[in-house]
Amino acid sequence: MSGSTAEAVICGAGIAGIAAAWHLTRAGLRDLALVEAGEPLSLTSDKSTECYRNFWPGPGDGMVRLMNRSLDLLDGLAEATGNPFHLNRRGYLYTTSDPQRLSALRNAAEESSTLGAGALRLHPSGAHAYNPEPEGEHRDGFDLIADPALLRRRFPYLAPDLIGALHVRRAGWFSAQQLGRLLLEQARAGGARLVRGEVQAIAAAGDRVRAVSVASDSGSFEISTPIFVNAAGPFARRVAELLGCDLPVECELHVKASFGDPLGAMPRSAPLLILSDPQRLDWSEEERAALAESGERRLLEELPSGVHARPEGPADSPVFLALWPYHTPIVAPAFPLRTDRGYPEVVLRGLKRLLPAVEPYVERMPRPFVDGGYYVRTRENRPLIGPLGPAGSFVIAALSGFGLMASLGAGELLALHATQRPLPDHARWFLPSRYSDPAYAGLLADWESTGQL
Repeated sequence: MSGSTAEAVICGAGIAGIAAAWHLTRAGLRDLALVEAGEPLSLTSDKSTECYRNFWPGPGDGMVRLMNRSLDLLDGLAEATGNPFHLNRRGYLYTTSDPQRLSALRNAAEESSTLGAGALRLHPSGAHAYNPEPEGEHRDGFDLIADPALLRRRFPYLAPDLIGALHVRRAGWFSAQQLGRLLLEQARAGGARLVRGEVQAIAAAGDRVRAVSVASDSGSFEISTPIFVNAAGPFARRVAELLGCDLPVECELHVKASFGDPLGAMPRSAPLLILSDPQRLDWSEEERAALAESGERRLLEELPSGVHARPEGPADSPVFLALWPYHTPIVAPAFPLRTDRGYPEVVLRGLKRLLPAVEPYVERMPRPFVDGGYYVRTRENRPLIGPLGPAGSFVIAALSGFGLMASLGAGELLALHATQRPLPDHARWFLPSRYSDPAYAGLLADWESTGQL
């Protein structure tokens, strides 16, 4: 491969790099090198919960518009291809037992609605019009259920003390592997090629990208190119250093657990279920003493909101996924991932507060499968998409826990930047250069919600 050329070199074949390649080939580039040391989608993209939503807070409408565009592209791709990646619109159901939190959910939905996420529909006490599964209809916006009786009637499997919920309608999940495989196949048909190796250096001449050096098992080689894209996921900061740039990102460890469900605790038609309340776990006195002795005292304290779960696989699949970001340390990325052996039990204990039918699994746990990855995130949890470093170099990174849902919209923005085509207005929210803008610095000083689940 010594002396080869490419119209563009993309570092990283996760969902961001593959989506960028897909859009670049659609924009007319016919010779792309997608450099990846491992298997495509295998580092973190396939460790996701595979969910999506257009429910995002401000400041600004950037995230809502990015997600709306990305989901429009996903919907169109599903329709054009027969939906091999199993896109659904089950929704997210944020639940609470606290009237103040229900009010906060309403405020968040109202804000997101004004930013373009769809209308908010209210279902107060005595309401009957709400239908969580309208046949043949893909609703958007939000339904706020403020009647406990209506909530129990529509979702009888939830904990009886929950008083209300926010149903986010343009939300659901899909198969990351199937989507990634489809995009990669189409990108390769359009001229992209997979190059096994690791980017070692990036050469520039006259402040413009000239070539990329790649190390592989068979030796090192150089690819001459005018365009370089950093889509290296957890290693994006390290790759940016090759260009003399420092990405303002950190890696946050997140894991999930999947469980066999022989008791049918998780209804197969359920949306993504989320508990918006913090909670204390009900340990026995013996367990409390053991936790205190083991150094896990934090598990005896109030733990944050956000335990969530959903059915996994087809209708007859006896599996559900469960997650709870009660401990998300900032760490240097390392593989293979090291996970806490006690995580599955803690998640199930938290989940039974939302879904009581899982309680028998706390005492007799089905063998769990635990995996995860890194949320690569900026301080305000907004992605970095655009030029970075010498002319011809670009970044698509910091897609945090929303990489899959944002992939098509983010990849499109990257391709527009790289081919110097007109950009939509929301692109400005994701420029790496935004941190040098005094107005943006002012926003950062008062930034409240990151929208992270």
